[in-house]
Amino acid sequence: MSKQTLLDESNAALSQNKGDRRKFLKFSGAAIATTGILLSGCQEVFEALPNARTEGKGPATRSVPLGKGDIGILNYAYALEQLEAAFYLQVVATMYSGISESEMVMMEDIKNHEVAHRDFLKAALGKNAIVDLNFDFSSVDFSDRDSVLATAKVFEDLGVAAYNGAGQLLESPDYLLIAGKIVSVEARHAAAIRSIYDNDFTSFAGDDIIDANGLDRAFSPTTVLEAAAPFIMNKIIANQLPTS
Repeated sequence: MSKQTLLDESNAALSQNKGDRRKFLKFSGAAIATTGILLSGCQEVFEALPNARTEGKGPATRSVPLGKGDIGILNYAYALEQLEAAFYLQVVATMYSGISESEMVMMEDIKNHEVAHRDFLKAALGKNAIVDLNFDFSSVDFSDRDSVLATAKVFEDLGVAAYNGAGQLLESPDYLLIAGKIVSVEARHAAAIRSIYDNDFTSFAGDDIIDANGLDRAFSPTTVLEAAAPFIMNKIIANQLPTS
């Protein structure tokens, strides 16, 4: 698929979401500034996972190779967007007890964005897109605010670190621009979730995610997929992804 075809299909996918209350097309975040250094902080992700399963995944599920090069990185992002979209679709379908009107609007808006991200990447990848993944959210109590928001915080923080770490692995500037526009929105999600969950007005840029140089964390695909694995029933095969 040519770069122009990818961009044309991506724009078409985005236009389908123009009816959303917070239109996906309204954001135009700048491309991320990538570095060759993966920042520290991986351990907090694993410690924060809300009772994620450690036992086997039960019946065998289809293994999913991501591919190689830029296509592999886009499929990596697509897998993560599938995960987030599935999570927020469930959140909105079964809103937690006592949810306020403002939090309900926030969850609906984030859901709309994540679905748009998922569909955007699927259209961009075309025939190279991986299959629809299967997820296990049995560790999340969707009726409980703390359980939902704790999981949302982990997913959003992980998503930002994933894009930051993957940006340096992309060769195409067009693909990097796409990733930059998505990660800017993911960062807004992360800040919003932290603002209502942590009850701390400084949490949106806490030192658990921002280093002394004012830079956000960047995780390798290996680290991110290990953290997300308890929620993804498929075996993700990422051994062909670029590493530098």
